[in-house]
Amino acid sequence: MASNRGHGGIQQLLAAEQEAQHIVAAARNAKMARLRQAKEEAEREIAEHRAQVEREFQRKLSESSGDSGANVKRLEQETEVKIHHLKAGAEKIQYDVVQMLLKHVTTVKN
Repeated sequence: MASNRGHGGIQQLLAAEQEAQHIVAAARNAKMARLRQAKEEAEREIAEHRAQVEREFQRKLSESSGDSGANVKRLEQETEVKIHHLKAGAEKIQYDVVQMLLKHVTTVKN
């Protein structure tokens, strides 16, 4: 009878070991499933953040490109004003410059 009890104890130990292996395997599988789920959630959050940053970038780009059109127009107007002032100044001194050039060209020096 003692050998029966010893044999029954070994059987209990083997059954407990198998049960422990099943529990460990189930925990390992649950951990892997949670890791996969966490990875998917992180990838989804990254994609959402990336899309949000891209939208913000496109918004700022469209705002700044609208400003550049206004800047180009303003620069063109300023350039036209400066050209007008230069032409007006050139017209004022044109006669004097021509007279000075004629004087130097027609003067003979020995």
